[in-house]
Amino acid sequence: MAHRTFLDSLLAKAASFQAERTTRKFIALLARALQHPSDLLTSLIRRGTGRRFGRDHGLDRIRSYGDFCGQIPIYSYADISSYIEKVRAGDVGALLPRDERVLMFALTSGTTAQPKYIPITPTVLAECRRGWNIWGVKAIMDHPPSLLRHILQVTSSMNDHAAPSGVPCGAITGLLAATQKRLVRKYYTSPAVVAGIKDPTAKYYTIMRLAIGRDVSWAVTANPSTLMLLAKTADEYKTQLIRDVRDGTLWGDLPVSPEIRDALRPRLAAQPDVAARLDRIASKSGALYPKDYWRMDFLAHWTGGTMGLHRSQMPRYFGEVPVRDIGLIASEGRMSIPLSNETTSGVLSITSHFFEFIPAEEYGTDKPTVLRMHEVRESEEYFLLLTNASGLYRYDIGDRVRVTGWMGQAPMIEFLSRDAHTSSLTGEKLTEHQAVLAMQAVCGEGPDRIAEFVLAPCWGEPPFYRIYVEQSAVRRVARLAERLDLALCKVNGEYESKRETLRLRPVELCTVPEGFLTRRDQELRRARSRTSEQFKHQYLLAKPGWDTDLQAAAAPVARTSGRT
Repeated sequence: MAHRTFLDSLLAKAASFQAERTTRKFIALLARALQHPSDLLTSLIRRGTGRRFGRDHGLDRIRSYGDFCGQIPIYSYADISSYIEKVRAGDVGALLPRDERVLMFALTSGTTAQPKYIPITPTVLAECRRGWNIWGVKAIMDHPPSLLRHILQVTSSMNDHAAPSGVPCGAITGLLAATQKRLVRKYYTSPAVVAGIKDPTAKYYTIMRLAIGRDVSWAVTANPSTLMLLAKTADEYKTQLIRDVRDGTLWGDLPVSPEIRDALRPRLAAQPDVAARLDRIASKSGALYPKDYWRMDFLAHWTGGTMGLHRSQMPRYFGEVPVRDIGLIASEGRMSIPLSNETTSGVLSITSHFFEFIPAEEYGTDKPTVLRMHEVRESEEYFLLLTNASGLYRYDIGDRVRVTGWMGQAPMIEFLSRDAHTSSLTGEKLTEHQAVLAMQAVCGEGPDRIAEFVLAPCWGEPPFYRIYVEQSAVRRVARLAERLDLALCKVNGEYESKRETLRLRPVELCTVPEGFLTRRDQELRRARSRTSEQFKHQYLLAKPGWDTDLQAAAAPVARTSGRT
């Protein structure tokens, strides 16, 4: 267990002074933010000059923003994947300065069955850390009692597998945790080695075993569902957990490797007084939730988009504590920095990325209007394009945002959703294309093919997806829901991760009367008469609640009997 020392206090004071200077410098920059993007774009163009991508796109001939737009089209990951694959194979100069080392490839779910790989170099890592430092210092400045108290942080492994060049591929959160300042790491409740526990229940139990006897001030993770699972796991196994705290042990039945157990042993000191207090809490209330054993100053997680649906459930487990959104963050980079509690809005992260905006109503068209940040308007919705040090130029990340106001000359934005063909209940970013691929894998293209279906995200605890098909489809395809659930895991690694870690429950199957889906499409086509020639059957709904008409017509059949 970490103990606050006089040296800790001195180091914290020095670090806080430097970090506060960085934060205040950033806030001051917002007052004159209009000049900074031009300078940043010039630097990023210069960074790419001479690289294979730069030569192919004539970066050395760019002298203005107009040249930039003329030389480089709007790109998706698929458009630049050939360059990234060369980097993965060891040819760094295909996209990045040859003298820069690739530390890892951050994994994120793509729009096909293959994941996306984003190169993380020391430059990119420093920018990522700078954004987190600004966010974290402001959060702690707003909650002074949280300084030098324990932090519950949940991370994933940075080494899921290796690229052909041998560079690790995994979660950037693992790299950030492993390279954090020693003083900060001292107050993490879990060391980086915990990310290597594969079994979700074992991982959640271990995290809570390490944390429950500490003075936890705040907890941070991307998905609020993870925090609820931690709280539920501690409650479900409270008898064993209290015994472990009393005896200084880690439950022997957990599938945790001997190497990880050895690394954790110094952190497992017996705490009989803490165990007695926890036992009194559980005996009195019948449950063991964080609100009863921690004095928390705030929680930190996503609150935008569908993540906001978790907000009403959090007090049951954590009490009425403030929530600080961690910002719009992806493997590709940080896009916003929230600077206050109880809001989904954050100021645009202008120091690390050059941003462009496509008006939402033009997204997906052949020649959309593209705006710079000084051209956006409050209350309007846009899709973001990024240019940054990872070698991404005019990169369409597919995030829909709303401009909520201004801080100085920089816009404040809030995340709304992924694009119209994507659903993300817990960060899985499931696309319509993946839903179709999964159904094809289940049914093939033969006589049993299911040509019409609707996959709908549904709110629950935990949330899940419901597949609507007509009654004849169930007769043709055995175990449809279970097989579709497994197929979705194969085409989307994030979906698989959320299923394995219990943040999504299995697919649920519902049937609708014969011909219902065809009649539904006809009605939708008539309702959209202005664009009826562009109407397409929507296989995946983007948000919970969009399937009310389907629910009214449907009868539930089964939930999968697969992984739970």
